[in-house]
Amino acid sequence: MQLNLTRPLAFFDLETTGTNVASDRIVEIAILKIHPNGDKEEYLKLINPEIPIPPIATSIHGISNEKVKNEPTFKDLAPSIANFLKGCDLAGYNSNKFDIPILVEEFLRAGIDFDLSSRRFVDVQNIFHQMEQRTLKAAYKFYCGKELVNAHSALADINATYEVFLSQLQRYDGVEIEDKNGNKFIPVKNDIKALHDFTNINKNVDLAGRIIYNDKGIEVFNFGKHSGKPVEEVFKTEPSYYDWMMKGDFPLYTKKVITAIKLRSTNTKTV
Repeated sequence: MQLNLTRPLAFFDLETTGTNVASDRIVEIAILKIHPNGDKEEYLKLINPEIPIPPIATSIHGISNEKVKNEPTFKDLAPSIANFLKGCDLAGYNSNKFDIPILVEEFLRAGIDFDLSSRRFVDVQNIFHQMEQRTLKAAYKFYCGKELVNAHSALADINATYEVFLSQLQRYDGVEIEDKNGNKFIPVKNDIKALHDFTNINKNVDLAGRIIYNDKGIEVFNFGKHSGKPVEEVFKTEPSYYDWMMKGDFPLYTKKVITAIKLRSTNTKTV
């Protein structure tokens, strides 16, 4: 099946030291780039995370401290990765919640402001969970009729994800569903913008989901004592909350987002 693309779509998968977006590091990255003409390119690198890989992480993906000790760091590879992803929309399995946020954190630590504003994100897991609700291994079996060999190998996972995605487009072509308000629509189409809208379930402002848009399109907190309150309003009435977040264990991208909101508020006030 030929994907209907207006620009390259990069499927990618990360193996990491853990699941904390703010503090964990990438140990392997695999990218499968699909061009609008159907051509494919692969990028696969082991990465020295510069911090110890916990045994529990090694038991999952098989990548040990010894295996990566002589590999380049993410900072070494950041320019080539950014160049490989230049002009690409992004896709993956659970990528909106994990892979994209941790990739952006690594870019920011490397001094590269990886622009997300013009990119579209397609999370294959979100299509699956909303249509069938299962795991990648089950998805591969369900959609492709095959057993997933070498699960948690980054390259095996992204190729399986790509196959699942193609099968989803075929299976759900023309399939109508009903949303919580009773509106019927056909969500799964061979169109990246439509899939971006469908798979971005939470209207996150930052990648970690600490700040989200409410029904009126206003940025509000999604955690803690100010959950549901407009960020701009909280920063005006309690300026110390911004300082607390900037000093706290929040992802760099979250700090970038709240700083932009604070600066916007300040500029608006002085105009």
